[in-house]
Amino acid sequence: MKILAIETSCDDTCIAIIEAQKNKELDFNILSEIVSSQIEIHKKWGGIWPTLAKRAHQKNLIPVLQTVIRKAKGIKKVSLKKIKKTQKQVLKKILIKEPELLNNILEFVEKSKKPKVDAIAITIGPGLEPCLWVGINFARALSFLWNVPLIPVNHIEAHIYVNLLNNKKFRFPAIALIVSGGHTQLIYIKKQKDYKIIGETRDDAAGECLDKIARILGLGYPGGPIIAKKAEKLKKKTIGISLPRPMIYSKDYDFSFSGLKTAVLYDFKKRSSSFQKNKNYIREMCFEAQQAIIDVLIKKTIKAAKDFRVKSIILGGGVSANKELQNQLSKKVREQLQDCALYIPPVRYCTDNAVMTAIAAYFHRKEKKSWQKIKAIANLKLD
Repeated sequence: MKILAIETSCDDTCIAIIEAQKNKELDFNILSEIVSSQIEIHKKWGGIWPTLAKRAHQKNLIPVLQTVIRKAKGIKKVSLKKIKKTQKQVLKKILIKEPELLNNILEFVEKSKKPKVDAIAITIGPGLEPCLWVGINFARALSFLWNVPLIPVNHIEAHIYVNLLNNKKFRFPAIALIVSGGHTQLIYIKKQKDYKIIGETRDDAAGECLDKIARILGLGYPGGPIIAKKAEKLKKKTIGISLPRPMIYSKDYDFSFSGLKTAVLYDFKKRSSSFQKNKNYIREMCFEAQQAIIDVLIKKTIKAAKDFRVKSIILGGGVSANKELQNQLSKKVREQLQDCALYIPPVRYCTDNAVMTAIAAYFHRKEKKSWQKIKAIANLKLD
């Protein structure tokens, strides 16, 4: 089964084509993929502006699709017939809020070939609604023109299933820790496609907290990778910075990182202007802030794994690319949960991508829908 996937839930324009082959075991072959980053657009604002992200998606979708189709290995491309007036009228209705995209797609269809795929996977949520709608309307237009069904995908579920790139199957029951800029959740997975959110952040997500801390320290955007680099350069703690580990001992599985961000702000403000720029201070603060988040994430995850007696822990989301989180979680699992498998995605697939969307779609392949029935759900829940 060949699936073309489109992911525009946030600030990356992502398209991929994969092939799923099932003999004795399930294999996913990536035929082509592209992630078009918008970091440079949002960097000067210190965060993502949905309107700017939407415009960038409108601009990027056609060029990204063209490149993905051109580079796709071992896939047939079929020429399309000239678009009829009745088809143009339908396209205008689909893309009524995307006039620039409408003109581009008409030109694209006239000059390009379509890949012979069995379905189009599209992220419908959770995410930024303006961004989601751009991708969805684009997928609806392609579905109509190519006569190919759509498979709606939950973005969080996609972060879980991307782990199957390196593994043939999961061991259930499992706990998934999804940690990104917009989400920090613990999800109990009893069996495939049977989910229950047992814990989530009550305010800032872990990635959001890191972005805000980086902004306080004047380090730029995105915060997570910058803070990780600064923390890595710390050779010895000399200042003695100590930050809280919010809710680390609470009896539930919820998170709260807003207080951690506030603690960083108060400490930063009480320092002199010259001290604020001190390299050792910045490095130690980054180290302590990162470690505070890691401590809470690991403590809650291990607790949930023990309480629910799971056979696997699954990691996903942009913050899961953090090496310290990966290394420390791996160590804790080895020490405290010897019979529990730990799944960590390849670094490039921790952040948003369309490969994960395609893989998740494969497990919902029987739930194909027509283009008229797909819509964006910004706060879509997995359970």
